[in-house]
Amino acid sequence: MTDLTPGSEQSFFRRRGGLRGRALSTPDHAVAHSRDARGVLTLPPEDTRPTPAWRSGTFGVLDIGSTKMTCFIGRGESDGSLSILGHGWRRSHGIRSGSIVDIREAEAAVRATVGQAEDTAEKRLDSLTVNLSCGHPASRWIDVRLPIGGREVTAHDVNHLRTEAKALAWAEGRSIIHNLPLGYLVDGMAGVTDPRGHQCTELSARFHVVDMHSSALRTLDTVLQRAELRLDGLVSSPFASALSVLSDEERDLGVTVVEMGGGTTSLSVFLEGRLLHIAQIPVGGLHVTRDVASALSTSLDTAERLKTLYGAAQLGSDDQREMLSIPLIGEGPHRLARIPRAKVIGFIEPRIAETLELVRNALDMSGLGGMANTRVVLTGGASLMEGLVPVASRILGRSVRLGRPLNIHGLPENDAASAGFSTASGLLAWAAGADRSFGNAPATETVPNTLFQRLVGFIRDRG
Repeated sequence: MTDLTPGSEQSFFRRRGGLRGRALSTPDHAVAHSRDARGVLTLPPEDTRPTPAWRSGTFGVLDIGSTKMTCFIGRGESDGSLSILGHGWRRSHGIRSGSIVDIREAEAAVRATVGQAEDTAEKRLDSLTVNLSCGHPASRWIDVRLPIGGREVTAHDVNHLRTEAKALAWAEGRSIIHNLPLGYLVDGMAGVTDPRGHQCTELSARFHVVDMHSSALRTLDTVLQRAELRLDGLVSSPFASALSVLSDEERDLGVTVVEMGGGTTSLSVFLEGRLLHIAQIPVGGLHVTRDVASALSTSLDTAERLKTLYGAAQLGSDDQREMLSIPLIGEGPHRLARIPRAKVIGFIEPRIAETLELVRNALDMSGLGGMANTRVVLTGGASLMEGLVPVASRILGRSVRLGRPLNIHGLPENDAASAGFSTASGLLAWAAGADRSFGNAPATETVPNTLFQRLVGFIRDRG
């Protein structure tokens, strides 16, 4: 039983080949005619994917970001969509780079955000599913094996593998947030998603474990308790964003989601429908704002407006001629400086390039960049910057698109700006039942705290 790094052995994931060396440039009817003429047996039409079976009831979720907090109260609909019944959207306070740095300010911000959502939904919340962006989240794979002896695999065997993976992944001062099965091997046969009912001699499994500093989790729990709320579940921020912006086909073929937030930029890698890896970079849109404010000697609020209204990831042909008027710190309110838009963009470009280069390095270090195909989806509030997609495509060397929440109604902003609510939308999907697709363990599971407790648990499971 070993703790494997992503780049070691990849038998659990088999790449699917496509048509190589041929471009389907002819019309569909011509392709069909040529295939029929050659006597090719085409595949039958694929059955319609079943709509998600959401949990009943309404759910509350809270996205704690460095620049804003968002609370959604919503439910799953019978047609597979999600509906937001109430929302709260406020500036964050007491949060820096995704971490809680001032408990009192964070509590007040949580109270105001959740209270606003409760008022619009006319419903009181006592528990929330919250995003994980603090506590230095880490991602790794764990391999475990279990002798079966020729009998039928049961749910108890599967749970035993999960428990053993958690015991192997346990580390002092860390709390496990996700323990997701990536695949099972039944007597060496790969590609098994649910081994129950199989008869075999040995059952193997690989789990993706995400953990965080326990102290950060306790701080988060303290803030929620002071706001008279209970932590119902935690979801990694880039994982939650991916749930809302990706199609099933993208998750299956392989994709990397880059969530560009205010204080951090995080990424998640998917293949064959499974989350393989997450990483977090302590640079975000707020760093761009500070760069502009410092370079132009203006306030953060003014810099944020300049970035939002006139910022871009690369210079355009008319940017040198377009002039902007900005107030300067320490000068009177009527004393304005005139600068070309190109100057603002000149302060933004280096930080954007640095952030994307850090994303590229994080992908390279994970060893999974090639497995995630050549597609990247950008989302998050900072991804809305003009000209970002072509710059990202050039630096990352991959096909890039902008991701917005799919199949959800009642977002606070229109479609053009909805990328800023990807994490909250994904949290709502997770709470409503999307976690079932990933074999998520119940949030109430606990990790043994001492060597003695782990030994007792191991003996009990063996018995």
